[in-house]
Amino acid sequence: QVHLKESGGGLVQAGDSLRLSCAASGDTGCISGLNWYRQGSGKEREMVGGITNAGSLWYADSFKGRFTISRDSANNTLYLQINNLQPDDTALYFCKVGSSCHWGPSMYWGQGIRVTVSS
Repeated sequence: QVHLKESGGGLVQAGDSLRLSCAASGDTGCISGLNWYRQGSGKEREMVGGITNAGSLWYADSFKGRFTISRDSANNTLYLQINNLQPDDTALYFCKVGSSCHWGPSMYWGQGIRVTVSS
């Protein structure tokens, strides 16, 4: 099992920056690919981007520019830096990892962390 815990969210003002963290524990050797998603109120969950085990980064088109994904492999932590936050960025942010191990689920989700941006 892989356990994921997001942190770093909160209430911020438009124009602020935040760095979200996703700490993985448990069977971290099974992790295959790490991703960030978000879900605004009344909206579908959307993919922000991710990083492969080899370190290749990718972003969905809507998230290129203000969003930066990084990883601290030694501490099994995934980060999402968001700059110049806007009210439309208000959402629950989730991390998701894939698992390459033959036991357990093929993917794991964190419980989500709320980001609220006031205008």
